Amino acid sequence: MSSLLPFDSLICNLLGLSVTLWFTLLLVFIIVPAIFGVSFGIRRLYMKTLLRIFTWATLRIERGVKENSHTLYKPLTNGIIAKESTSLQEGLWELRGSGQSLDKREFELSDIFYFSRQGMASIMDDEVTKRFSAEELETWNLLTRTNYNFQHISLRLTVLWGLGMLVRYTFLLPLRIALAFTGVNLLVFGTTLVGYLPNGKFKEFLSKHVHLMCYRICVRALTAIITYHGSENRPRKGGICVANHTSPIDVIVLASDGYYAMVGQVHGGLLGIIQRAMVKACPHVWFERSEVKDRHLVAKRLTDHVQDKSKLPILIFPEGTCINNTSVMMFKKGSFEIGATVYPVAIKYDPRFGDAFWNSSKYGMITYLLRMMTSWAIVCSVWYLPPMTRQENEDAVHFANRVKSAIARQGGLVDLLWDGGLKREKVKDTFKEEQQKLYSRIISGNQENRSRS
Repeated sequence: MSSLLPFDSLICNLLGLSVTLWFTLLLVFIIVPAIFGVSFGIRRLYMKTLLRIFTWATLRIERGVKENSHTLYKPLTNGIIAKESTSLQEGLWELRGSGQSLDKREFELSDIFYFSRQGMASIMDDEVTKRFSAEELETWNLLTRTNYNFQHISLRLTVLWGLGMLVRYTFLLPLRIALAFTGVNLLVFGTTLVGYLPNGKFKEFLSKHVHLMCYRICVRALTAIITYHGSENRPRKGGICVANHTSPIDVIVLASDGYYAMVGQVHGGLLGIIQRAMVKACPHVWFERSEVKDRHLVAKRLTDHVQDKSKLPILIFPEGTCINNTSVMMFKKGSFEIGATVYPVAIKYDPRFGDAFWNSSKYGMITYLLRMMTSWAIVCSVWYLPPMTRQENEDAVHFANRVKSAIARQGGLVDLLWDGGLKREKVKDTFKEEQQKLYSRIISGNQENRSRS
């Protein structure tokens, strides 16, 4: 047994040296540059290398498809099936047959098929549903083998996919978990210490930079490559920053380049610990579960915050839910009734490196974060738009739509009037009643015409 001790000692020394080297490289090349906002250009080089690999893999797939005489799949833009809208009366007229005259119409059993068809179409192929599924890609990003065009085309492609999976799960994932753990712990520890300082400019200065430093480390944990445009339009104190919403990491993307007061519901567990630590250092606006439903209370607290010009701008996502990076849906009017200056921000992710969209009805937070940390990278562009104010005689709804349209144009997103919450909730009774009343008017009107004749 004694002869094995030197060998065991050598293994322990090598492991200790490896761990020391690993954390030294982590500190020197990632954490310290993140603290000072410096980049060595490694992530940009990494992104360009991935693009070359994706291009080669896609060309190889297309060539293999042609050689095997298979059909090459090309997804439609945004995955939408365009349909011509028709009224209820026109739909019934088409279903019953154009041979019937309008004045002889009354209830027919076949009318049920119209409503059934409309209901199924609304569930499966409508514009809203398409915004809650992953964005279709024309190219293969080596993240999955579910690409329609990918079968076993060549050994090199299969080996490349296997090597990519090995790199993502054995190298990138542990590295990113370590960085995320470091960033979150520094945020809790730093904001807690700053919270003990007396209120003043020094506390505000430290609070801003602690938040900024920790968010930048968290950005490195996702290998996020972010390009900011229009920095002169960054949100300022006493205003409200509104942005389209794709992912929970939208907060990190914006907060790693500026200072914001967060708005949200009070949570328990780890997230609750982070919230309590953050609010000690900075006046974030957290609501209890019972308070969120009180619109007047929410509006008053937001108004009180923006009226204090010494406080940081509020960061709000008016859609109220995550949309799949292809469009912008209806903005809730609450944040546009306050009367403060609104700073619009457009965020657009590059889906080739990883799908940033969080489908909360399909994935839990832990599963979602695992998917993010095992993707190649998070690449996105952020545009700060010129500030906007509510015009004279303009109500909150029109103001919200004007801001939404500006964000959609700049981000290259589809501007939709639908409420994103429709797919998260049951259909309101008022919507059902409207269709019932419309159908009743058609039937009763036709019956009245028959009695008169």
